Amino acid sequence: MPAMRAPARVWYLEMSAAGELRPAAAPVGVAVTRAEVPVGALNRFFYVEVGRGHHWVDHRDRSAAAWQAHAERVETWLAGVRGTPAGYAELARSPDGAVDVAYFGVLAPFRGHGVGGHLLTEVVRRAWDMGARRVTLNTCELDGPGALDNYRARGFSVVRETVEERGREE
Repeated sequence: MPAMRAPARVWYLEMSAAGELRPAAAPVGVAVTRAEVPVGALNRFFYVEVGRGHHWVDHRDRSAAAWQAHAERVETWLAGVRGTPAGYAELARSPDGAVDVAYFGVLAPFRGHGVGGHLLTEVVRRAWDMGARRVTLNTCELDGPGALDNYRARGFSVVRETVEERGREE
């Protein structure tokens, strides 16, 4: 069954210089590493599990082949807590020289413990290392309650706010 669509407030954020990053400290036991082998099922797992309860439904029905193609187009970064996968981020290059944090999130048991701030710090550093002209991302009111605050705390600024149709869980 297709996802229900409804309006949601969306914030587009960007960071225009590496010096704008306000790093978060690494919590004890948290490591961030790149998933160097693209595995679509891994990206799908995080998309579904991080997005559970936040209405991430638009890509749930992608085929395995489409998830694999997606994983091959992005850099996937993983946060682990004492060896347990805890969160992920996807970085995608834009034709205009921006690097977009295409997806970002932390699994429910690890939210509120600093994992997201540290993961965001590390992926933004990587984006600048990739030669980004700017780093972009977006979030909406359906995402976690700390998402927008985390992005702002790391140095991102809201450059545009809209209301858009977004998928919702039924």
